[in-house]
Order: sequence, then structure tokens, then C-alpha cells
Amino acid sequence: MKIDWLKPLVGRPGPFATVYLDATPSAEAGDRDVANRWRAVRRSLERQSAPTRVLDDLEAAVLRPTRVAGAHGRVLIAGDGGVAVDRVLRNPPAVATGVWLPVPALLQAALAADETVDALCVAVDRSGADFWPCDAVGRPGGARETFEGPNDEVSKTSSTGTKRAIIESRAEDSWKRNAAAVAAEIDRRVAEGRPEVVLLTGDVRAVNLVRAELGQDAARRTVEVSGGGRGPGVRADTFEANVEDALDSYRERRREVVLAEYRQDQGREEGAVSSVDDVVAVLSRGQVKALVLSEQLALDAAAVLTAPGNGVGGPDLTGLLGGRTLWIGPDPMHVATSRADLEDLGVTDGLEEMPAPSALLRAAIAQDAALTFAPEGSVDLMDGVGATLRWHDDGTPKEVAATMSGDGDRFTTPR
Repeated sequence: MKIDWLKPLVGRPGPFATVYLDATPSAEAGDRDVANRWRAVRRSLERQSAPTRVLDDLEAAVLRPTRVAGAHGRVLIAGDGGVAVDRVLRNPPAVATGVWLPVPALLQAALAADETVDALCVAVDRSGADFWPCDAVGRPGGARETFEGPNDEVSKTSSTGTKRAIIESRAEDSWKRNAAAVAAEIDRRVAEGRPEVVLLTGDVRAVNLVRAELGQDAARRTVEVSGGGRGPGVRADTFEANVEDALDSYRERRREVVLAEYRQDQGREEGAVSSVDDVVAVLSRGQVKALVLSEQLALDAAAVLTAPGNGVGGPDLTGLLGGRTLWIGPDPMHVATSRADLEDLGVTDGLEEMPAPSALLRAAIAQDAALTFAPEGSVDLMDGVGATLRWHDDGTPKEVAATMSGDGDRFTTPR
């Protein structure tokens, strides 16, 4: 999962208000339901001494409709500089929560966002294409944009003889030229917007022609989905169900690609590390390709946030990861297991101690690492934390499996 949407938080001083809200409007009350849920969260944040200006900024954002149909959630994170994160979630939270803490409560947000996919839908016919972003269940997530191909001779004739053959040849040529133009437009949008997946639908002949013309990057991201199109007669409910199935499959593949790489690299005893200490070491060197966290860690964080009795002072997140804390400096790459480690590097100003999950995520976001949550038993994670690496050298922590016993334990060799 890409976590670049959390980048606006990097380098911003705390504290932060983190809000998880059911943003589903009811058929009867509409967005008034959302406003009522927000008022309850606001009262909770007021009891935690969140400043009025931060709450007002959040309220202005919350009361702007998402214009997303069906059940969905929303996560918002704000501080003195205004709202930094406002993201729609596939599923609404079971309990609406708001917390005011020195650091943003990211684990629940990241786990919820793990269900989302940055998808671009493209419906094609023989004259052009429509483009629109779609959400995690196939619903339009933005305006539909139209692209028309350069050739308008796309119809064949029912006449006979030489004239018919000429017209049919021109139509075939127009289809191919339009398909090439549509493919070039898809390539351009993929290069600029970097969607995770392109969902291609529409006229079967046009779909095949477009796919044949796609560049390598766009082709790798493209998945065909049946049931959609540009013209009348498209059953939106059927198409959205097909898109949801396609995105569910993509999410599973996305997760398994990272976990399979982690297993393989761990088996080779290079290219992957586990444990808080080793992950801190590779984060501080900018080596992390994907941060891997146990799904249970995020579930534990969610349980703490929604526990009854969270009043003045907010929830206590210090118990996560066995109560481990880490030290950070002003640069996001400044992360260490002790204050002395940073001071040894010459970093003496702006040092701060924070819960380990927050420090790990902060460093991962800053180096454009991906994030994957591992279900229980899917991979071997010491401390519930691991990472795959972009590169490794002699200074990289190296874990080896115990070979003289059958317990499967792992340990780290000295660097």
C-alpha cells in the first residue's frame, strides 16, 4: 500500500487531532447524520483540551460532503497548521473517535486505508474513451472526463461493392488510430498520476486494440473489467460489482507480492529484516522498500482508541509493541532506539521520544516506503515488525535461522 498520502504530516510539529468518522449519510437525514456524529467527536476532543481553532478547521472539512454513495468512513488529521489529511475509507469505523495526542494516531488509519486502491477507470469505444477515478467498491470517485480520438470514420456501410470495401477499410484504420491515441492518453495519465491499477472496460474490439498499443508501465497496471461502457445500456450496478471484485483481487495480489518477497528474502538471509531494533537500523539508512507490520498491531491500536473511558488526556498508546519507544530528530531519517544513538551522530536539537509505531511510520513515510499489514501466521515477524529492503550491504543487519533446533527461531548476527 502506498502511504504517500500521509506525507503532509512529516515534519509538522504536534500535537494532532485524529478523527475517525462514519461519513455515510442516511436516506432520511442525509448529511445531518454526519454532522451529528461529528458533534459527539468534537465534544470528546474538547474534553481532551484540543484547541478551538483546530476543531473549527476539522468541522469545516467534515461538513463538506464527500459525495460518495453508500457506506464509507473518513479519517481526518489536523494540527495548528490546519487539516493535513482528509481521506475517505472503504468501510466506516464501528465507533466514531477523536483523539488529541502529541503524534497522529496512524495505525488505524493505515489499516483502514489498506482496503483502498488508487484506481483509474477507462471506458473505451471505437471513437475514444472516458476516464474517471473510482473508489474501492467501484463507485465513481470524481468527474468523468472525455477523450475523443482524431478519426471520426468509425462506421461501416451496408452498401455493396468496391465502395463498401473502401469504407470498411477506412473504418478499421480509424479504429486502430483512435485506439493508439487512447492508449497514448492512458500512458500519459499513468505517468502523471501513477494509479496503482487501470480498469479497462467497454467495446470488446476497442479494448483489445487499446491494450495492444499500451506502453509497458500502463500495460502492467491494466486489468480488463466487463460490463462497462461509454454509451447507454450499461448496468451500473453490474459494472460496479465487477470492479469491486477486480479490486478485491488486486488488493490480495498487492499484499501477497510484498509478503512473498519478504519470505523469500528472509529465507535467503538477506534483503529482509525483522524486529524493532533491526527495522530502526535500516530505516535510519533509507534502505526500506516496504514496512511490514502485523495486522494485530493495528487492531490493538484501534481497540485502544475506541476503548470506553477515553477522556481527558486521550487514550494511552504507549502499550503498543510492548511499550517500546523510539527517539526521533528533526529530520525524518533521524530515528534510533536511544537518545544517545542520535547524539552520537551529532544530532542534539529537536530530539523527541515517541511510541515506536509512530516513529517507524514517520520514517517509512519520509523515504517513500510502502506499507503492508501481515495477517496472523502469514510471515515470521519478530516484535510484529519487519521490512523488505531496496539494497543491502555489510552494514545491514543480517538475520539467520537457528539450524540446530526445530523451533524456527531467528536471531541477528553482529554487524
